Amino acid sequence: MNTASRSPLISIVVPLYNEGSHVKELLSDLKTALQQIGCRFEVVLVDDGSPDDTWAKIKNTAQILGNVRAVRLSRNFGKELALCAGLERAQGNAVVVMDGDGQHPPSLVPVMVEKWQSSGADIVQAVKVRRGRESLTSKLGALFFYTILNKLSGFELKGASDFKLMDRKVIDTWLAMRERNVFFRGMTAWMGFRTIQIPFEVAPRRAGKSGWSYLKRAKLALIGITTFSSFPLRLVTFAGMIFFLFAVGLGVQTLYLKLAGRAFTGFATVILLELIIGSLLMISLGIIGEYLARIYEEVKGRPRYIVAESIDLADEKTRLLPPANRGARPANYG
Repeated sequence: MNTASRSPLISIVVPLYNEGSHVKELLSDLKTALQQIGCRFEVVLVDDGSPDDTWAKIKNTAQILGNVRAVRLSRNFGKELALCAGLERAQGNAVVVMDGDGQHPPSLVPVMVEKWQSSGADIVQAVKVRRGRESLTSKLGALFFYTILNKLSGFELKGASDFKLMDRKVIDTWLAMRERNVFFRGMTAWMGFRTIQIPFEVAPRRAGKSGWSYLKRAKLALIGITTFSSFPLRLVTFAGMIFFLFAVGLGVQTLYLKLAGRAFTGFATVILLELIIGSLLMISLGIIGEYLARIYEEVKGRPRYIVAESIDLADEKTRLLPPANRGARPANYG
C-alpha cells in the first residue's frame, strides 16, 4: 500500500445558492488550498435549487479539481438541509463545512487539517472575531438570538460559524440524528465532542448579496430555540401561575369590598385586565403552536430534501471508501 492510499481523505462540503458568478474562482481557490495539505481530498458541492446558472457553472468547472461530487436539489430547501445532503455524501476521514460565498476563506482549510491531525481534536471550529459588513439591525439581531439561545440551551454559540472541520466519528454521529428541523451549529455543539477553536475574520462576499432575509433568519431562530429548549413552554406555565395568584388576590379583595358595602365600578380596570390576559393567551398559544409545528413536521416523515441531478468525478480510491450510513432511504432522498 503506497503512502497516498494511507493518507486521510478530506471532504469539503459547500452548499451553494445563486453563486454561479464565482463558482470557478471558489474551486480554483480550493484547489490551491488543498494542494498544501498533502492529503487526498474530495469536494462535495450542493446546489440548493439556485434559479441562476450555478448548476451549469458547477458542471463546466468541476474538472478544475477532478475529485468533485455535486448534487442539485429539486428546489430551495434551505442551507441547513443542503448541508445534510452534502454531509450524507461526504466520505472523508474528516469533513470541512464552509460557505460558497467567499466569506469562509479556503486558505484556512490547511490550518484546520493541521490542527485536527496534531491536536487529536474531534472538531476544529472557526470562530468569528469580526462579523464583516453587516447592517446594525443584523448585528443586533444576531447578538439577541445567540444571547437568548445560549441562556436557554446552555451551549455557547456566540461567534460560532458553520465553518468547521469534523472528524468521521462526529459526522457519523451527526448523521444518526434524523430530525427534519435542522440547526447545524446547535446540533454540533449538542454532541459535545472535543473541540478546539481558531479565529477568523469574515471576508466580503465575492459577489451578489446574502440570501438570508430577515424572515429566513427569524425562522432559523425559532427552529434553534424550539429544538434546543423547552423553556418557552415552561414560561407559559409560569405566567399562568402568576396570573392565577393575581386573580385569586383580586377576587379576595373584590369579595371583601362587596361584603363591606364599599364595592365600586371598575370598567377601565376590567377592560385593561381582559386585554392583558387576552394578549398573554394569544402569545401562549403561539408558543405552543411553534412546538406543535415542529412535532407535525417531524411525524410527517417526508424526506429532508430531494435530489434532481448529480455528478461524481471523484477518483476510484475515493469511490471505494464505505459511504456514510444513510438509513434505508434511496440515494436521491434525505
